[in-house]
Amino acid sequence: MEIKKEFKILFWMVVVFLGIFFMPIESKVFNTAIDATLDLSRWYAREHVILCLLPAFLIAGVISVFVSQASVIKYFGARAKKWVAYTVASVSGTILAVCSCTILPLFSSIHKRGAGLGPAIAFLYSGPAINILAIILTARILGFEMGVARVIGAVVFAVVTGLIMSFIYRKEEKARAAEQMNFPEVPETRPLWQTALHFFTLVVILVFANWGRPSEGETSGVWYFIWANKWYITGIFGLVLVYSMIFILKMKSWQVLLGAVITALSALVIGNPLVVMVVAIAAVSSIGLMDKADHGENREWILSSWGFTKQIVPLLAIGVVIAGFLLGSTHDDVSIPGVVPNEWVAWLVGGNSLAANFFASIIGAFMYFATLTEVPILQGLLASGMGKGPALALLLAGPSLSLPNMLVIRGVLGTQKTLVYISIVVVLSTIAGIIFGNL
Repeated sequence: MEIKKEFKILFWMVVVFLGIFFMPIESKVFNTAIDATLDLSRWYAREHVILCLLPAFLIAGVISVFVSQASVIKYFGARAKKWVAYTVASVSGTILAVCSCTILPLFSSIHKRGAGLGPAIAFLYSGPAINILAIILTARILGFEMGVARVIGAVVFAVVTGLIMSFIYRKEEKARAAEQMNFPEVPETRPLWQTALHFFTLVVILVFANWGRPSEGETSGVWYFIWANKWYITGIFGLVLVYSMIFILKMKSWQVLLGAVITALSALVIGNPLVVMVVAIAAVSSIGLMDKADHGENREWILSSWGFTKQIVPLLAIGVVIAGFLLGSTHDDVSIPGVVPNEWVAWLVGGNSLAANFFASIIGAFMYFATLTEVPILQGLLASGMGKGPALALLLAGPSLSLPNMLVIRGVLGTQKTLVYISIVVVLSTIAGIIFGNL
């Protein structure tokens, strides 16, 4: 056994050495791909980790600690009516402005609390797929038909994917359901409205902090108004969170107010909303950890959020680096190709053939899309000759999957279930693209 371990170490040392020895640093494509990797990693750290993942980890901690296992099982588990479980799971994305990575801590949390595999998968798919902001943007930029097709496809796919996964692993689910039937009914420690207020306050902060910029030249309307004032709106709900922490979670008022003052001062002195968000989340975490004696639940909230962070962030980081190197960095007005040239992508997804729809689904499944970025990317691909069928296929596979997302799902569900889930999404997206492209 020791010899096997030493050979494994030697093997990886040789692999790393050969990789460095033969590194094609003279190649323009290689250097451009390195630039894309660094650009995507920096942008992901600045924009996505701070605005999306950090609030998402706190929300996942709320589900894990403040929402009882009985409540999760009631709506998503064996005791729930199937139509209720799948309906709630398949439309949940409408209130979350999340991407394929931000949904992961929330999915992991409800799955660990006892949600059935089918409803949990439906939630995992629908979260980023029917983001209401993305649907509106799709209809406005890519056309009303594409927006409607995306909504219908995403909701139907969420339910169908969940049902297929539940059927394939029905023996495991049957055993899990039998265990849940024996769980005693545990009363909630606080009224449901209080837990809901705390939970939805964090969700609203997540949504408005990530509110997308309106289309170029638009200077009026509700979308523009919210975008122009999103940090004020986020700040107002930050005050609601202060109220929740003091009067619902019963944290010491001086600790909460001190954290609020530090956050407010950082907003006035620094003026960078991203830094302020980090300060605010650090303040929330510190308050939760300081409160040891009377309310251990609050401390457990932060520790649970930290547990999800440790589990998910390293895998996401690896996935972002690989995705940037292979497929490049595309965000805002930046487009840096990876090892796979953009021209190849446009060539592969041209027209409405079976191959074009299949490749669009595959590319969408592996490529990383931050919230709302899939729409301008598709706009460019459509201008380059992409068919409307492959465009829908990419819209249905892309936001709900990505290489970073796959690595984390594998850590939660295992390799086999992850491969089955990816295959189902790719096949369904291909079929939907073919149908839509021929209408």
